[in-house]
Amino acid sequence: MTARTLVFAVWPYVALAVFAVGHWWRWRRDQFGWTSRTTQLLERRWLAWASPFFHFGALAVVLGHVVGILVPAGATAALGLSEDAYHRVAVVGGLTAGAFMATGLVILVVRRLVFRHRLQAVTTRLDWVVYALLVVVVTLGAHATIVNVSGSFDYRETVGVWFRSLFVFNPDVELMGSAPVLYQLHVGLAFCFVALWPFTRLVHVWSVPVGYLVRPYVVYRAAGAGAR
Repeated sequence: MTARTLVFAVWPYVALAVFAVGHWWRWRRDQFGWTSRTTQLLERRWLAWASPFFHFGALAVVLGHVVGILVPAGATAALGLSEDAYHRVAVVGGLTAGAFMATGLVILVVRRLVFRHRLQAVTTRLDWVVYALLVVVVTLGAHATIVNVSGSFDYRETVGVWFRSLFVFNPDVELMGSAPVLYQLHVGLAFCFVALWPFTRLVHVWSVPVGYLVRPYVVYRAAGAGAR
């Protein structure tokens, strides 16, 4: 088995299996630890800036990857969007989303350093591993986008096709192997991030209180209001 096969045909499935089983294990064994371990009460001024930048930027980055990798080029062409127009939108949108996410990430990291004595009780070594991995993955993605501003490398017909081939359990290793090293590193480390996810504070993503949108209003009354 070659290194290319190991990284682009075996590792993605291992990472996804760890992602699924890890979440199940975490929920069964550590429900009290299924939390973001918020630090808002310990420091909120910096967090008020970092959190929106990071979360909205990350959401935009994910949506951009979904369109760029999961949606075939033929689908956007059928909607009347030319490849050149798509590329311009992808570059501008991707760099903007990445800049937002990177800004939030930098503030979060610096915040942990500046207020380390105040936040050390809720900061683990794994938090720093996540930060470091995110910095590398985001930097590689942004660098790949900047280097490919001209559109000389068509990732939709290479990386995108390879990624979709994973879902039919027939990964086209040669397609991913022909991609520039920046893309290969970005993809390989992104799956490291996927495998690490269940064992970090990131599990709180799956506990978004969606029910709050449809729950009945809570009515507050002043003390003694019922007596009047």
